Amino acid sequence: MATPLTDQEKRKQISIRGIVGVENVAELKKGFNRHLHFTLVKDRNIATTRDYYFALAHTVRDHLVGRWIRTQQFYYEADPKRVYYLSLEFYMGRALQNTMINLGLQNACDEAIYQLGLDMEELEEVEEDAGLGNGGLGRLAACFLDSMATLGLAAYGYGIRYEYGIFNQKIRDGWQVEEADDWLRHGNPWEKARPEYMLPVHFYGHVEETRDGPKWVNTQVVLAMPYDTPIPGYMNNTVNTMRLWSARAPNDFNLKDFNVGDYIQAVLDRNLAENISRVLYPNDNFFEGKELRLKQEYFVVAATLQDIIRRYKTTKKGVPGRTCFESFPDKVAIQLNDTHPAMAIPELMRIFVDIEKLKWETAWDLTRRTFAYTNHTILPEALERWPVELLEKLLPRHLQIIYQINQAHLDKIAALFPKDMDKLRRMSLIEEDGCKRVNMAHLCIVGSHAVNGVAEIHSNIIKTKIFKDFSDLEPGKFQNKTNGITPRRWLLLCNPGLAELIAEVIGEDYVKDLSQLKKLNDFVDDVAFIRDVSKVKQDNKLKFAQYLEKEYRVKINPSSMFDVHVKRIHEYKRQLLNCLHIIAMYNRIRKNPSAPFVPRTVIIGGKAAPGYHMAKMIIKLITSVADVVNTDPVVGNKLKVIFLENYRVSLAEKVIPATDLSQQISTAGTEASGTGNMKFMLNGALTIGTMDGANVEMAEEAGEENLFIFGMRVEDVAEMDKKGYDAMLYYKKIPELKEVMDQIASGFFSPKNPELFKDLTNMLFKHDRFKVFADFEDYLKSQEKVNNLFQNPVEWTKMVIKNIAATGKFSSDRTIAEYATEVWGVKPTDLKIPPPNEKINQ
Repeated sequence: MATPLTDQEKRKQISIRGIVGVENVAELKKGFNRHLHFTLVKDRNIATTRDYYFALAHTVRDHLVGRWIRTQQFYYEADPKRVYYLSLEFYMGRALQNTMINLGLQNACDEAIYQLGLDMEELEEVEEDAGLGNGGLGRLAACFLDSMATLGLAAYGYGIRYEYGIFNQKIRDGWQVEEADDWLRHGNPWEKARPEYMLPVHFYGHVEETRDGPKWVNTQVVLAMPYDTPIPGYMNNTVNTMRLWSARAPNDFNLKDFNVGDYIQAVLDRNLAENISRVLYPNDNFFEGKELRLKQEYFVVAATLQDIIRRYKTTKKGVPGRTCFESFPDKVAIQLNDTHPAMAIPELMRIFVDIEKLKWETAWDLTRRTFAYTNHTILPEALERWPVELLEKLLPRHLQIIYQINQAHLDKIAALFPKDMDKLRRMSLIEEDGCKRVNMAHLCIVGSHAVNGVAEIHSNIIKTKIFKDFSDLEPGKFQNKTNGITPRRWLLLCNPGLAELIAEVIGEDYVKDLSQLKKLNDFVDDVAFIRDVSKVKQDNKLKFAQYLEKEYRVKINPSSMFDVHVKRIHEYKRQLLNCLHIIAMYNRIRKNPSAPFVPRTVIIGGKAAPGYHMAKMIIKLITSVADVVNTDPVVGNKLKVIFLENYRVSLAEKVIPATDLSQQISTAGTEASGTGNMKFMLNGALTIGTMDGANVEMAEEAGEENLFIFGMRVEDVAEMDKKGYDAMLYYKKIPELKEVMDQIASGFFSPKNPELFKDLTNMLFKHDRFKVFADFEDYLKSQEKVNNLFQNPVEWTKMVIKNIAATGKFSSDRTIAEYATEVWGVKPTDLKIPPPNEKINQ
């Protein structure tokens, strides 16, 4: 009889990270040494860790190329309907490990690198994050690209190749300081420039009425240079494309004018044109109406639509190219990720009417059937409203087209509601109060055949509140598509221990069908499984604790509860509520140092928009509280507070698997969905949260009793808005809250500057839109329930297993399958394109 396999051998056998063949490893080593020599021009004596990273990246990329070319060739032959995902943000993070996993190369690469005497993890840490996004919206786009490739959709991501991504955050003296993110400094091995597809984009100028209709003339031209990044599906040989545009000045820029005398200055001025793709605007959920931002929005849209139309007109050799546009919506679906690419609607109309000479009615019908719009927020300060004056200067023809769209739209409403002037005003694309503005959300709704929110509660708010007039008019247009996350990056990549453990009990198919996780319900009471899940979490916590000690020189207690709150810093996300709880815990320890206390390490991380004063004050408060708590000898290792510097995708991959308690505590009705909440749930953390965003559906899936739900519901918030929120009431009624607020106001946490937090306390007392005090008491009660359960590790872990078993719904594969069938009119397929060494059978 064969001897039983060790755990290690079992893992190798069923590994979801790919098979290790001897030839495979030898081939990878050969490729690695070839790239070190020929691509990097180094030998092992002088090569740096970065050289080794690049050699490995190029080796892995070699395995993508054949599949990439083959996939695009397959689309060209089969001519399926294409899906275009337009977004000003793609928050991709690192590519190396994700590519290895999706190609099934991870184990072979691990072995090859080990045999070469190198440390894989050290190499992976060299790669810069592609930080071309602010937070949720940009990361969602990245997860969607992964799912679209995995589901075999002929899909393309289109955006901007920002030279500088989201700023690097440094904490100096407790304050956030921004540094430029020069992510391309060492080059990017994953992108391929495509100068042969460079396209012109026009700005400024004016409109001339001619016999052939309006002409946009005397424009300034900027060139859009495409850079392509491969997007591999999971183990299906599909490799899709993300195409990002970079701005280039034309070679005659400023030289065709009269100022030819100053040739040097003309060349230096090329920077003005190229500034368009220089930097990502670092605002999350906030609209900043700057001309450069509008240029970025139109730049991506104009280049992309030219590309889409070129691809539509090109059909395979021997077949005449398409000249008629009636089948355009049958071959093209365009998804607008928020209103940022909304100028695509007037731009497509301009192409159809001015260039292709279609009748307005025909063009409008085609346009509406092509576009769909995803709304991402209901916060009024986040909604894009561009001044008419600015549009008139920058895009005069587009403004005319918007006016024409609006006229037809208002005529329709006036016919239906002849006496309702107020409805006309509310539904117009043009807002007249004060300076005239174009409401971009209204433009998107009118110009699309489908509009969706990103969680059930959010989609309902859209339909019944902010876009009620539009929803009443066309109820069939409004849908829900609850967000999701890719289980490849957010489980296999970041938590291999848990991924393997799950595969051992339910098999590997869950990676492509996350709903299979519900089979884990059969193991909720399995003693061995409980022990193993708990062990994986403990290992992850130890590893993260070591990382924190190395990075922050703080000694933390790995058996303490890791209580984590990571997301952009914003008043509505209520990091302040968490902070008040920290101070309350600190006060309890000080009052009674010998009383039993469930030890916690509270970890808060996230970036504040550089111009958002209140968010920066919130960071300063957290770091000031941390300074006091972490140095108080009475506290010891019962409570530690850490502000996680420079939170980003690659750091999320480290902290999420190590988390015990996930904080999702926005005021009900403000967080459209959230996706961090889903990542924590999948990685074995329990959630303390309000009934907001996708938390509602998480509680539905897992059972409300398996989350720590607290606070006002949407109805309670609405009720309170009616009667008015009085913060002072709570301050007077709740002694612990009074004590905490008095400490902050008196300078207990800022002894050198007692007035430091007065803007903050003033806001909390006098104009807190997000009602922190109203949920304080219930939050503290809920935190007590957390403590009680944490003291019973077996019951805690059982609840963890129930949560993991309920995360199937929150895969982005499910989200994308819904968009595909209900919005885009395409079908997901598990067809595996043959690998590069096999023939395609048509």
